[in-house]
Amino acid sequence: MIIPNRWIALTIALVFCLSFLLSAGAGPLQRLEELEFGKTADGAVVRLFILRNAGGMTAKIMTYGATITELQAPDQQGNFTNVVLGASDFAAYRRGFNAAGSIMGRVANRISQARFTLDGVEYKLAANNGRHHIHGGPHGFGQVNWTGRALPEGPHESGVEFTYFSKDGEEGYPGNLTVKVIYTLNDHGDLRLNYEAVTDKATPVNLTTHTYFNLAGGGDCLNHVLWLAADRYTLADDELIPTGEFASVKGTPMDFTKGERIGARIEQLKPRMNGYDHNFLLAGDGKQPVLAARVTDPASGRVMEVRTTQPAVQLYTGNHLRHGGLALETQHYPDSINHPAFPSIVLRPGQTQRSTTIFTFLVP
Repeated sequence: MIIPNRWIALTIALVFCLSFLLSAGAGPLQRLEELEFGKTADGAVVRLFILRNAGGMTAKIMTYGATITELQAPDQQGNFTNVVLGASDFAAYRRGFNAAGSIMGRVANRISQARFTLDGVEYKLAANNGRHHIHGGPHGFGQVNWTGRALPEGPHESGVEFTYFSKDGEEGYPGNLTVKVIYTLNDHGDLRLNYEAVTDKATPVNLTTHTYFNLAGGGDCLNHVLWLAADRYTLADDELIPTGEFASVKGTPMDFTKGERIGARIEQLKPRMNGYDHNFLLAGDGKQPVLAARVTDPASGRVMEVRTTQPAVQLYTGNHLRHGGLALETQHYPDSINHPAFPSIVLRPGQTQRSTTIFTFLVP
């Protein structure tokens, strides 16, 4: 059989290109890598999982707190920088790194007076926010070492699954609770978090990530432009405990419905508050993720969109960090367990609580 010259030429060209790429060090994309990151005080090994996509994004998540430690994203010129507040070594987290991007639970946000009544039984929790309980207590889900497991890679994504078993009575909560959080990074620039929880006894559950974002990679977040799909927020007292009432954002510093620079009206919140720490109501159906927020850094051109199945999002502007980053905590309402009119966070045996939040990183 005689092979046409054009096929010979094409074969030679393909071999040349392949040889060039290999010689240049370009090989198959390593989408997932697992390393030892450190050890806890009791000697448990902390693992670090590195997720990569075809566009060059990198997400690093460790087992301690199922915490995002680094997230590299491109700007308009294709330059990458870390857009979350994190530490490069575990020693900082052991010392109590106060900007950790950890999973908050068993109940994120505040519970008034550090107590609640469920099915006629009163439960008392640790008061770690003045008189109140916050983010699951002093030894909540952000301060424990989860079990991490790399998931099979897809053609356009990689992921890691974190699980944690919270024993009955831990931090004062009832029921043995099994929690699963799956992080997935795909080639579209989506960092997706799928949450799942089951219990053997009725218990409140409200999971979120407390990751601080700074799309500029440094400085403060006051020049970031924020748009929120929320025209109402929960009113709260001076200790940030909801009163049970809702208010319109219209005509207030809480109005981000048309997009506004975060620092534009932040001075109006002082001296009562040093910045934003407010719960905004969303209008999703709880089944499919809906667009909740969009953050833009005008200087770099980076854009982050947030989609979620959760009914609310807490905007916190890193007030204890000189506004070095902002958190958009997708969640149920604060103190829901003490407000029957709020969407319920009670999980019962036989049920599975599921939610999804997606952070998408774009450049125009």
